[in-house]
Amino acid sequence: MSGDDYYFMENGLMVFTEKYHLKRGYCCGNGCKHCPYPKP
Repeated sequence: MSGDDYYFMENGLMVFTEKYHLKRGYCCGNGCKHCPYPKP
C-alpha cells in the first residue's frame, strides 16, 4: 500500500481511497466511503 491508497481523517481513522478499492478488485460489503462498486 502507498499514500495514494489511503489517508487519515482528523480523528485518526484510516480511510481507503477509490484507487485502493479498484486495485483490490471487489467490494467487501462494509460500506466504505470511496467504494466504486455497487453494494453486494
